[in-house]
Amino acid sequence: MIVANATDPVRTPSAVADGWRDIMRHAIRDPIALCQHLQLPRRFEQAAIRASHQFPLFVPRPYLERIRLADPHDPLLRQVLPLDDELADVPGFTQDPVGDLLARQQSGILQKYQGRVLMIATGACGINCRYCFRRHFPYAEVAKLSRHAVTWVEEIRRDPSIEEVILSGGDPLTLADSQLARLMDMLSTIPHVRRVRIHSRMPIVIPSRVTTELCRWLTGHRFSSVMVVHSNHPNELDQHVEAALKRLANVGVLLLNQSVLLRGVNDQVDTLAELSHRLLDCRVVPYYLHQLDRVAGAAHFEVPIERGVQLVHQLRARMAGYGVPRFAREVAGQASKEVLA
Repeated sequence: MIVANATDPVRTPSAVADGWRDIMRHAIRDPIALCQHLQLPRRFEQAAIRASHQFPLFVPRPYLERIRLADPHDPLLRQVLPLDDELADVPGFTQDPVGDLLARQQSGILQKYQGRVLMIATGACGINCRYCFRRHFPYAEVAKLSRHAVTWVEEIRRDPSIEEVILSGGDPLTLADSQLARLMDMLSTIPHVRRVRIHSRMPIVIPSRVTTELCRWLTGHRFSSVMVVHSNHPNELDQHVEAALKRLANVGVLLLNQSVLLRGVNDQVDTLAELSHRLLDCRVVPYYLHQLDRVAGAAHFEVPIERGVQLVHQLRARMAGYGVPRFAREVAGQASKEVLA
């Protein structure tokens, strides 16, 4: 992969000849390049280098274009800039905050909740969010979809209680359309699978990933397709993202959004209200506002639960109910998410 130079011209998605794969290849991985391109004070460079040794930096150019220059407090920058705060050892913050490893089956798929299984389709992402609850996940130990798809599908076939298959990661949309289409073909032969749900940040960070081929395999089967996208701030939803999301909606994909409540990003009611309005404009339902998963390295993002409850109550007072996400958290070992407000 190519490390982008800080002096390279930023290209819009339409200007990239090879599409979303080329954007992935040219994502910024060098903390100094990121800081210099965004005209940040020099003091941020060494901290970013130190923190990126623990969890690498990865920012695609379409997302970079939405970050304000020379503003260390930009809410999009805060989600991707490595900081020394990540290196602090904070009690209560662990490497597996939601119990993924406990839920892992022998084959490699996860099952936490009745009727649903989750496939860790890949460890790759279109962006490395600094608060990621799987930033310490041992992806190298997980079976690869390319090698074990048949095994996973047969395991699901043997369990008639499974109605929904969830593709997660990493980000499953970093995989090739041909590989994902083959998986969908196999899953469609299982009578008791009613839905396939895909969790992806790709339509938000690299909207050109929403291709004709992607829309074709998403909707070319008998079961319902659901996509849960991940946007935390209205500034993430530019015209390219809106077009990509509407394209998915137009072919019949049910679109839901999950956000994470993050200090300094979206912990104000005006921000959350505008995010919900913009999502609805893009034909996406604001689904969940998650309390931060207490993963080691992300304590500086945590907002008190009481503040989250207050924000949701304030949202309900100013928006129609369908625009208000449920405030919830995931607790390892529980049979479902805990709804807080």
